[in-house]
Amino acid sequence: MIRPILFNTDMVKSILDGRKTVTRRCVKAKSKNACGFYVTFRKSDNAFMGVYDYDENEMQYDNQQTQPAYPGDILWARETWRVGAWDIQNQMIVFDYKDGTCGELTYIHDRELLERLVNQSREDAQKAGCKYNGADFIWKKGKSPCRWHPSIHMSKEAARIWLKVTDVRVERLQDISGMDVLKEGVNSHVHPEADYFDMNQREMFQSLWNSTIDKKQIDTYGWEANPWVWVIEFERCERPESEV
Repeated sequence: MIRPILFNTDMVKSILDGRKTVTRRCVKAKSKNACGFYVTFRKSDNAFMGVYDYDENEMQYDNQQTQPAYPGDILWARETWRVGAWDIQNQMIVFDYKDGTCGELTYIHDRELLERLVNQSREDAQKAGCKYNGADFIWKKGKSPCRWHPSIHMSKEAARIWLKVTDVRVERLQDISGMDVLKEGVNSHVHPEADYFDMNQREMFQSLWNSTIDKKQIDTYGWEANPWVWVIEFERCERPESEV
């Protein structure tokens, strides 16, 4: 299955650099009455089996969680983007990305989406006072005056990062090891003493994790809360032929 997944700009840079090969996402209750989770593992090899909400009213485990992804799934990364240029006659757009890189001309199948983005971008260019030669606005590559769009509003056609899921499991956030932190894309120097390395890496990840959590939810999903998290491992792959 092909699914979207949100990444912030720092995460995108880590993926493009080849440093990030795993992401952690909070397990969130499906039931409003849930006050916890029950995680099941296979007795023979301790392999992850499933997650269930614990309903405090019914005093039972119910509502099995749906995994955010499964091994073999293809994920396309949603990231912050804007229109960098367009060729409406040939139904193509160049997308710029928040990490400072610019994409190539991309064919937009959805004509309505194309026209909406181009009209919006023309308005942005006019407001910015861009040069106009009577037919087109002019600016240097990477200097688009068009508005930035949040990652949640990225269409699949604008995606440039495609990932193949290799493993999915559930664990407590604080179970992360120093080597796991490296796979999260956190930059660090490897310390010769294993215990010090592990402690240093975990402290760096703690700060990074808390920076991504809404302050209103820090008591529920912050590092100190030690929430259950989905651990999704992946590798880079090409855009599937069905999505070209």
